Amino acid sequence: MAVQARPRAPYASDPGHSRGRLVAEPPSPTRNDFRRDCDRIIHSAAFRRLKYKTQVFVFHEGDHYRTRLTHTLEVQQIARSIARALGLDEDLAEALALAHDLGHPPFGHAGERALAACLAAAGGFDHNAQSLRVVTALERRYASFDGLNLVWETLEGLVKHNGPLTDRAGKAVGHYAQDSLPLAIRAYNDGHDLQLWSHASAEAQAAAIADDIAYDAHDIDDGLRAGLFTLDDLAQVSLTGGLIRDIRARYPALEPARATHELVRRLITWMIEDAIAESDRRLSALAPADVKAVRLAGAPVVGFSAAMAEAEKGIKDFLYPRMYRHRRVMDVMDQAQEVVRDLFAHYTASPGDLPEEWRADLACGDDARTARRIGDFIAGMTDRYALEDHARIFADTPPLR
Repeated sequence: MAVQARPRAPYASDPGHSRGRLVAEPPSPTRNDFRRDCDRIIHSAAFRRLKYKTQVFVFHEGDHYRTRLTHTLEVQQIARSIARALGLDEDLAEALALAHDLGHPPFGHAGERALAACLAAAGGFDHNAQSLRVVTALERRYASFDGLNLVWETLEGLVKHNGPLTDRAGKAVGHYAQDSLPLAIRAYNDGHDLQLWSHASAEAQAAAIADDIAYDAHDIDDGLRAGLFTLDDLAQVSLTGGLIRDIRARYPALEPARATHELVRRLITWMIEDAIAESDRRLSALAPADVKAVRLAGAPVVGFSAAMAEAEKGIKDFLYPRMYRHRRVMDVMDQAQEVVRDLFAHYTASPGDLPEEWRADLACGDDARTARRIGDFIAGMTDRYALEDHARIFADTPPLR
């Protein structure tokens, strides 16, 4: 199935009717608001730091493994493809893809777990909430405001791309139902209502499914490159098995490296085409008149078919024990958590060692504010900077290998 660009759908987000920015700015003569948001994200320091932040493998383990930056660029490409095929706003889908991982700390989910424990008494840590903090407070590039002053639609999609965060009464639902809504999201929403009880735009949903497609495919690629499993192992998984059998039938003498690339290419195509077809079906059945109808639909309008969702779950079930919980990966991530815990403990005991711009305005005796500032500082570190900072302070920095 060829992916064709479509005319703008009536339910697409319209930059000409954006709810605007928290701090009013004059319009650009050359770019709409969604395009400006893409450009602001790309030029941010947080975006550049993604180059040296872990996806699964720490940056120095090999030049060809994905980092948060290369992962983000793959999500961007897939999100635009899906948005284009569905008649959505490509710039908004791109902005959300570019921003979705800005809040990840060093060492990926291992760093997140360590910071969540360190900040338990100060509101915890959540990478999605931290992404919101980055774009609304922590980036300091503009004379008139902190953050990037992104439009409402970008902020909404950033925090709600995986669905509503609360019910109408404000009670946390979904991912946050067992705990509570992250402090950073609650605090921001109190002053700038992002309608946490509704779904986000179709563009945000396209970015979310693009994230799933990208990391399923590239984690298979990286896992094979690392020798954590083989093509024969993947041949036992329903979604990849059929693709591998077809590749071997068509190209019986194909070397493993090319076979891997052919598998990943076909897998991405198959998942994108399924998402487009299923989303088309849902949108045709719902026939939303505008983006508001998408937000009030009560269920996602962009997603996989039931068969693909089940097959995609099979990939995750395969990868979890063989890659994310592989002893080699876990040993490195355990060491990485130790680095984060050590840094947090050091700066808690000696906040005067923070760089000048990070210790400014810290109130004596305000332990929660100090902890949050330290958490923000560490969360912004790259893997490389965290290791260098640890080695500067401690004599026993782990090798993370």
